[in-house]
Amino acid sequence: MSEIKRIVLDVLKPHQPSLIELSRSLATLDGVLGVNCVLDEVDQETESVKITIEGTNIDYALVEAVIRESGAVVHSVDSVSSGRKIVEEVKTPQDL
Repeated sequence: MSEIKRIVLDVLKPHQPSLIELSRSLATLDGVLGVNCVLDEVDQETESVKITIEGTNIDYALVEAVIRESGAVVHSVDSVSSGRKIVEEVKTPQDL
C-alpha cells in the first residue's frame, strides 16, 4: 500500500481544544512532519477548520482518532497525495 504524504481535511470542532492544541496533537503522530490548521468559519459553539497534514507515512486512522478525541468530526477529505512524492495540482486552460 502506498504511503499518504499529504491530506487536506474539512473539520468541524468545538472551540476547545484550541487550534494550537489540536495542531500540536496531530503533529506528534508518527509519520507526520507538519500540520497547518486554518480557521474558516466560527459560530457560537463550533469552528470550521481546514487541516493540512504533510509527512512521510500519514496514518489516516490515527489522524481521525485524534480529531474525534478532541470532540471534532471530519466533514470531508478534500485532497490526498500518496506515493513516493507529492504531485502538485496543475492548472489547465479549462480551469481558467
